[in-house]
Parts: sequence; C-alpha cells; structure tokens
Amino acid sequence: MAVLDLIGRDSRIDTILLIEPDVYKPHNVARHYFPAGRCGEKKAELAAEWLRERRPELKVELLAGDLCDSNNSDLVESMVARADAGVCAVDNDRAKSHWDWLMRRHSKPWTLGEVLAGGIGGFVHMFVPRGPCFACVMSQLQREVRVDDSPPPDYSAPGNSVPEASIPASISSVHAIASLHALATLALLGDEDGRGWDATSQLIPLRGVPNIFDKALSTVRLPFRRLPDCLNCSPGKGPEGDLMDALMILNQEAGR
Repeated sequence: MAVLDLIGRDSRIDTILLIEPDVYKPHNVARHYFPAGRCGEKKAELAAEWLRERRPELKVELLAGDLCDSNNSDLVESMVARADAGVCAVDNDRAKSHWDWLMRRHSKPWTLGEVLAGGIGGFVHMFVPRGPCFACVMSQLQREVRVDDSPPPDYSAPGNSVPEASIPASISSVHAIASLHALATLALLGDEDGRGWDATSQLIPLRGVPNIFDKALSTVRLPFRRLPDCLNCSPGKGPEGDLMDALMILNQEAGR
C-alpha cells in the first residue's frame, strides 16, 4: 500500500490496474493505511477507495483475486498487455516468478521492492525485457538475511503453518524501501530501457548489523547480468518455462 500510495499520487499516472487477493485483517492494522473498522473488507477495494479520495480523476481497475489462479489468467493477461510498466510488492516468490513471466511475455519493464526480515534493509530491483530476469537475480542474490535465530512468527496469517514474513519489519522500514521503489518505478516510466539506472538492483541497509551490514544508509549497486544458462530466460527456455514450478517438482522428487 505504501508504494501504491506514492505512485498513485503522481500526476503523470492516469490509470492503475491493481491485482490483490487479500482481505484486510486485524493484524494488518499496525502497518496499513485503513482503519480497524474496515477489517473484513477486500484490500483491493479499500486501496481503490483510498486512491480515488486523493485523486478523483485517477482510473483504477481491480482484480480482487490471485495472480497465479488460472481462472484469472485472461483478465491478468489483458491488464498486463495494457500497462506501461509493472510494479510488484508481494512477499511470495511464486507470485514474483509468475509476475516476471508475465512481464517478459508482454515485453514490459517492471520493478520489485523487498524488505529484509526485521526491517534491517531492503532491495529495489528494476527489470527490463532484455535484461536479467527475476530468476537470474534470485540465483545470484542472498535475500534471506536474519538477525537472530528465534522461531519466526507467522505475521501474515496467524495460526497458519507456513510463515510468510519471518520477522516483521517496522512501518518505517517498509516506507523507506517503498519510497525508493516508487522513485525507481517513476524513473522507469520516463525511460523504457532503464538507462536511467546503472544497476539491476539496489541494496539499501537501513541499520548497521554486525557481520551483515557495516553501516546504515549506504546504498550498494548490484549490476547483475543475464545468465546464459538461466532456466527461466536463456535461449530455448523462453516465457514457457516456469522456474518456480520446476523447482517445486524437483523438491517433491527429492522428498521421495
């Protein structure tokens, strides 16, 4: 919501196509923009209302459903085809991989923001059609950084057996990365080839952590290259390949 708010307020943006499956829940209130009294409503509809209150002229189209659900594929494809650029702000690698597949399928640039566990820092990535894909970056980048070994709480869905965020980040950390994510997105819209950025990814330590980050607020540029043997985007693989599906199959076989 933080990055959506910042992008949606920019007068250069006239249309937002929003895909969001979740329902607003009590544990979201501490880090969200909506009042507690709206819990139980769909986040997509609340977000659209928020944006229209601030910019009544802004056109907002919604899909209050799962990006990866095959029942939504026709509408998702239509939304991606009409977009100038994509923005991804989710905590789910399968969704990120599918989003990357869609963006490359339609030759669209896109950005991704990620906040590290505990809010100690984050990444902002910019992807362009001829550059490295999400799988290329993921294979070269350590994105799982933790500052302690305590059992991870299930922040996103209390009581669920699969944690989505291992150590919750503060709203300040979320907003810091979201601001840079929004700036990268707006820069990309003014430069389709991404020449305004000199690196695929930016690492932003938000506080010093012994043996991890020497000091805070010292941006690190990570100029990744497209991997010639990438399972997802190398010649011969193309958009038909789905790396996350392949890895899931391999993991299942290994389990046997």
